[in-house]
Amino acid sequence: MRPVTRNTLLGIIAVVVLLLALGALPGLLKSGDPYYTVATPTDGEYSVDNGTAINWSSQSERRFPYTSAALTDASPSAPGQSEPYWRGPLGFKGAFTHSPFDERDALSQQYDGAVADDGVVVRHNGTFYHVAVRQDV
Repeated sequence: MRPVTRNTLLGIIAVVVLLLALGALPGLLKSGDPYYTVATPTDGEYSVDNGTAINWSSQSERRFPYTSAALTDASPSAPGQSEPYWRGPLGFKGAFTHSPFDERDALSQQYDGAVADDGVVVRHNGTFYHVAVRQDV
């Protein structure tokens, strides 16, 4: 094999390995402050002005894993929370991974009538929950 061809192949392989590592590495970083998606039963505390709550039975668990985990963990009398998400330094991780902030923003944009304070109001199994991203639970 000619040296130019060999160096080109090694360069391409190095770029592919670097891109794969860049995609996997941010998910493994556990630095920074942990954030949780928290689903709190509303008890009428949060009302949706001129809007409706999001019917969670029509949402995909794969698209909203943090929100789904918080709602699954919640009960009508106690709040539920998702697994922690570490934001990471300098916003590097957020560019490559799915985060609770992405979910909150997507739900707020799709269902602007369900926005209440810093989260959204969701109806799950007949109970209304205020779902928001919190640093401390």
